[in-house]
Amino acid sequence: MDSLPPLYLPRKGSSEIAVCTPLVLRETCAERPLADKPATAAAYWREHVPGSNWFDPMKECAVVMLLNTRNRIMGHSLVSLGTLNQVLVEPRAVFRPAIIASAYSVILVHNHPSGDPTPSDSDIRATRDICRSGKMLRLELQDHLVIGEPGPGHPDGFLSFRERGLLAAY
Repeated sequence: MDSLPPLYLPRKGSSEIAVCTPLVLRETCAERPLADKPATAAAYWREHVPGSNWFDPMKECAVVMLLNTRNRIMGHSLVSLGTLNQVLVEPRAVFRPAIIASAYSVILVHNHPSGDPTPSDSDIRATRDICRSGKMLRLELQDHLVIGEPGPGHPDGFLSFRERGLLAAY
Protein backbone atom coordinates (compact mmCIF):
# COMPACT_ATOMS: atom_id res chain seq x y z
CA MET A 1 0.00 0.00 0.00
CA ASP A 2 1.38 3.43 -0.90
CA SER A 3 1.77 6.13 1.71
CA LEU A 4 -1.03 8.53 2.56
CA PRO A 5 -0.81 12.10 1.25
CA PRO A 6 0.23 14.64 3.87
CA LEU A 7 -2.57 16.74 5.34
CA TYR A 8 -1.85 20.25 6.54
CA LEU A 9 -3.66 21.85 9.44
CA PRO A 10 -3.42 25.48 10.55
CA ARG A 11 -2.17 25.96 14.11
CA LYS A 12 -4.40 28.07 16.33
CA GLY A 13 -3.20 31.67 16.63
CA SER A 14 -0.34 31.16 14.18
CA SER A 15 0.34 31.35 10.47
CA GLU A 16 2.29 28.08 10.75
CA ILE A 17 0.83 24.76 9.74
CA ALA A 18 1.31 21.28 11.11
CA VAL A 19 1.65 18.18 8.97
CA CYS A 20 -0.81 15.64 10.33
CA THR A 21 -1.87 12.10 9.78
CA PRO A 22 -5.62 11.69 9.22
CA LEU A 23 -6.17 10.55 12.83
CA VAL A 24 -4.37 13.57 14.28
CA LEU A 25 -6.26 15.85 11.89
CA ARG A 26 -9.60 14.54 13.13
CA GLU A 27 -8.63 14.86 16.81
CA THR A 28 -7.25 18.40 16.66
CA CYS A 29 -9.44 21.07 18.20
CA ALA A 30 -7.69 24.14 16.77
CA GLU A 31 -9.94 26.95 15.55
CA ARG A 32 -10.83 26.16 11.96
CA PRO A 33 -11.33 29.02 9.47
CA LEU A 34 -14.79 29.35 7.95
CA ALA A 35 -14.75 28.98 4.16
CA ASP A 36 -18.12 30.60 3.48
CA LYS A 37 -16.79 32.92 0.76
CA PRO A 38 -14.23 32.48 -2.01
CA ALA A 39 -12.20 35.35 -0.54
CA THR A 40 -11.76 33.36 2.68
CA ALA A 41 -10.44 30.32 0.81
CA ALA A 42 -8.12 32.56 -1.24
CA ALA A 43 -6.83 34.16 1.98
CA TYR A 44 -6.23 30.69 3.46
CA TRP A 45 -4.21 29.73 0.34
CA ARG A 46 -2.15 32.93 0.52
CA GLU A 47 -1.44 32.40 4.21
CA HIS A 48 -0.57 28.69 4.15
CA VAL A 49 0.47 27.43 0.71
CA PRO A 50 3.21 29.79 -0.59
CA GLY A 51 5.26 29.20 2.58
CA SER A 52 5.35 25.43 2.04
CA ASN A 53 8.72 23.93 1.11
CA TRP A 54 7.23 22.27 -1.99
CA PHE A 55 5.69 25.48 -3.41
CA ASP A 56 7.34 27.11 -6.43
CA PRO A 57 5.67 30.35 -7.60
CA MET A 58 6.90 29.69 -11.15
CA LYS A 59 4.89 26.44 -11.41
CA GLU A 60 1.21 25.71 -11.17
CA CYS A 61 0.28 24.01 -7.92
CA ALA A 62 -3.08 22.41 -7.07
CA VAL A 63 -4.26 22.02 -3.48
CA VAL A 64 -7.49 20.62 -2.09
CA MET A 65 -9.02 22.21 1.00
CA LEU A 66 -11.01 19.81 3.14
CA LEU A 67 -14.21 21.15 4.71
CA ASN A 68 -16.41 19.82 7.49
CA THR A 69 -20.23 20.01 7.55
CA ARG A 70 -20.08 23.62 8.82
CA ASN A 71 -17.81 24.74 5.94
CA ARG A 72 -14.83 25.07 8.24
CA ILE A 73 -11.44 24.25 6.75
CA MET A 74 -10.12 21.05 8.33
CA GLY A 75 -6.82 21.32 6.48
CA HIS A 76 -5.41 21.03 2.99
CA SER A 77 -3.46 18.55 0.90
CA LEU A 78 -1.20 18.96 -2.10
CA VAL A 79 -2.86 17.45 -5.18
CA SER A 80 -0.24 18.07 -7.84
CA LEU A 81 2.72 20.21 -8.87
CA GLY A 82 2.78 21.19 -12.51
CA THR A 83 4.75 23.24 -14.97
CA LEU A 84 4.77 26.91 -15.88
CA ASN A 85 1.36 26.74 -17.57
CA GLN A 86 -0.40 23.52 -16.55
CA VAL A 87 -1.02 21.12 -13.70
CA LEU A 88 -2.46 17.62 -13.91
CA VAL A 89 -5.44 17.28 -11.58
CA GLU A 90 -7.18 13.91 -11.45
CA PRO A 91 -10.37 13.32 -9.45
CA ARG A 92 -8.81 10.47 -7.44
CA ALA A 93 -5.99 12.78 -6.25
CA VAL A 94 -8.54 15.43 -5.23
CA PHE A 95 -10.91 13.16 -3.34
CA ARG A 96 -8.50 10.69 -1.74
CA PRO A 97 -7.46 13.06 1.09
CA ALA A 98 -11.13 14.02 1.58
CA ILE A 99 -12.16 10.40 1.99
CA ILE A 100 -9.26 9.65 4.34
CA ALA A 101 -10.04 12.69 6.52
CA SER A 102 -13.84 12.13 6.36
CA ALA A 103 -14.34 15.59 4.86
CA TYR A 104 -17.84 16.68 3.92
CA SER A 105 -16.85 18.74 0.88
CA VAL A 106 -13.79 20.24 -0.82
CA ILE A 107 -12.52 23.40 -2.47
CA LEU A 108 -9.93 22.97 -5.21
CA VAL A 109 -7.42 25.81 -5.54
CA HIS A 110 -4.56 26.27 -7.98
CA ASN A 111 -2.36 29.16 -9.02
CA HIS A 112 -1.48 30.68 -12.37
CA PRO A 113 2.16 31.83 -12.34
CA SER A 114 1.34 34.30 -15.13
CA GLY A 115 -0.74 36.25 -12.61
CA ASP A 116 -3.89 36.06 -14.78
CA PRO A 117 -6.51 33.98 -12.94
CA THR A 118 -8.67 33.46 -16.04
CA PRO A 119 -9.32 29.69 -16.28
CA SER A 120 -7.97 27.80 -19.28
CA ASP A 121 -10.02 25.29 -21.27
CA SER A 122 -8.20 22.47 -19.46
CA ASP A 123 -9.07 24.09 -16.09
CA ILE A 124 -12.74 24.06 -17.09
CA ARG A 125 -12.62 20.44 -18.32
CA ALA A 126 -10.83 19.23 -15.19
CA THR A 127 -13.34 21.04 -12.98
CA ARG A 128 -16.21 19.39 -14.83
CA ASP A 129 -14.68 15.94 -14.34
CA ILE A 130 -13.96 16.57 -10.66
CA CYS A 131 -17.46 17.91 -10.04
CA ARG A 132 -19.04 14.85 -11.67
CA SER A 133 -16.78 12.47 -9.76
CA GLY A 134 -17.63 14.21 -6.50
CA LYS A 135 -21.32 13.73 -7.12
CA MET A 136 -20.75 9.99 -7.50
CA LEU A 137 -18.85 9.96 -4.19
CA ARG A 138 -21.33 12.33 -2.50
CA LEU A 139 -18.48 14.76 -1.86
CA GLU A 140 -19.36 18.20 -3.16
CA LEU A 141 -16.86 20.38 -4.96
CA GLN A 142 -17.84 23.66 -3.27
CA ASP A 143 -15.66 25.78 -5.53
CA HIS A 144 -12.56 25.87 -7.70
CA LEU A 145 -10.39 28.96 -7.26
CA VAL A 146 -7.66 30.11 -9.59
CA ILE A 147 -5.16 32.33 -7.78
CA GLY A 148 -3.31 35.05 -9.66
CA GLU A 149 -2.51 38.70 -9.13
CA PRO A 150 -4.95 41.62 -8.80
CA GLY A 151 -5.71 43.26 -12.12
CA PRO A 152 -8.46 44.36 -14.51
CA GLY A 153 -11.45 42.05 -14.18
CA HIS A 154 -9.91 40.37 -11.11
CA PRO A 155 -9.46 43.05 -8.42
CA ASP A 156 -8.97 40.45 -5.68
CA GLY A 157 -6.41 38.45 -7.65
CA PHE A 158 -8.45 35.26 -7.91
CA LEU A 159 -11.34 33.77 -9.85
CA SER A 160 -14.10 31.65 -8.31
CA PHE A 161 -15.75 29.11 -10.59
CA ARG A 162 -18.86 29.22 -8.38
CA GLU A 163 -19.15 33.03 -8.50
CA ARG A 164 -18.75 32.97 -12.29
CA GLY A 165 -21.46 30.30 -12.63
CA LEU A 166 -19.04 27.76 -14.05
CA LEU A 167 -20.04 25.01 -11.56
CA ALA A 168 -23.80 25.29 -12.06
CA ALA A 169 -23.86 23.28 -15.29
CA TYR A 170 -22.20 20.24 -13.73
